[in-house]
Amino acid sequence: MSKTFKPSDVATHKTVETGMYIIIDNGVYDVTGFIDEHPGGAKILKRVLGKDASKSFWKFHNDGVLAKYTERLKVGTVQEEAKL
Repeated sequence: MSKTFKPSDVATHKTVETGMYIIIDNGVYDVTGFIDEHPGGAKILKRVLGKDASKSFWKFHNDGVLAKYTERLKVGTVQEEAKL
């Protein structure tokens, strides 16, 4: 879980072959094995694969949901890219 990703790295993870990753706050989560279990359906997660899903996530979930799945799904954190 200690891997650090750039947002551009996460953006390449949108398929089963590469892993299906999303960003929530500064965490990177691999939802590949969870996508079909998602109570809201796979379609919702597929829309945010490889992207920052924080806004959408917090709209429908609370801290307890994130805590419940963090150990199972979190694969790393996001490294902030330098802004010029």
